[in-house]
Amino acid sequence: MRLNRTLRLSLYAALIVLLATGIGWLVIDATKDPFQPGGSGEAEPLLLAVHGGAAMAFLILLGALVPLHVQGNWARDRNRWTGVVMLAINAVLILTAYALYYSGSDLLRGWASDLHIGAGLFLPLWLGVHVWLGWRTRVAAQRALANADWQ
Repeated sequence: MRLNRTLRLSLYAALIVLLATGIGWLVIDATKDPFQPGGSGEAEPLLLAVHGGAAMAFLILLGALVPLHVQGNWARDRNRWTGVVMLAINAVLILTAYALYYSGSDLLRGWASDLHIGAGLFLPLWLGVHVWLGWRTRVAAQRALANADWQ
């Protein structure tokens, strides 16, 4: 079942904000002077606050996907494996975000950070694969239905 336009655009908007703020934070973090505490000014905490807010909005939208998109397509056996990978990537992002926010261990924070960054950069690429394969499956089903009508 294809997502309705409002939900789809809301998801894309939240993902764009998450990606932009995440990459923005990465750039600031990579270019700041480690010997000058607070050298990034107010941009770094602001980016993290917007990133966290967008993540909360995305979690609400992700919750809406289960009854509106996942269940119906699972029952129809459509795009299952790419959908499972989408859910797994999101689970990794949720768990690593939790670890980043609540972990007191520098070792765990380092692992969580690397995994979070990797999954966050991979998610838009995999989303493209998921959407493309879903579109391709839908078009093939429409063609098969049209051919069946002609016979």
